[in-house]
Amino acid sequence: MTVSSKVDFRPASFQSVAWYKILTLTLAFWLGASLFLDLVMMPSLYASGMMSQPDFVPAGYGIFWIFNRIELLCAALVVTGVLVQRKMSSSSKQSSVLLSILMLLAALICTYFITPEMGALGVQLDWFESSIAIPNGMNQLHMSYWLLEMIKFVAGGVLLGWTLDPLRVTRRDRSSAT
Repeated sequence: MTVSSKVDFRPASFQSVAWYKILTLTLAFWLGASLFLDLVMMPSLYASGMMSQPDFVPAGYGIFWIFNRIELLCAALVVTGVLVQRKMSSSSKQSSVLLSILMLLAALICTYFITPEMGALGVQLDWFESSIAIPNGMNQLHMSYWLLEMIKFVAGGVLLGWTLDPLRVTRRDRSSAT
């Protein structure tokens, strides 16, 4: 039997296995749902011409209001899962806590600052004006949103990679044993 120099990230107990699964599934769901919203749903609404409709702002705000609450739930589960993994396994990465808190902060900023500001800027207060112009501050808010999304995707991708790493170690161990 050879001694491996790699750190073993496999869960140590049944509780750790449950949190390990919760963390992995939550990260995969959260990042997948964000990609769907950012790369499929919003571009489809834009291409269909819905952004030029006066009802787009309330509809968009409603979509993001619901999605932001789901993101906050996912962020809470990720932070909790990382803290549990950190407590139960001394070999877990220290920066995983920082990455999970960074993801939580991105979700909080989107939920309580960017989405309400975009909704407020996009509300058409002059009912007699037929053309809809994009407000000046909207582009800055879009840039802030995409910056936070990139931070979330990078941090989430790294965390997901770290949670999937034990599966690769286990698969390698099984294939070398046969």
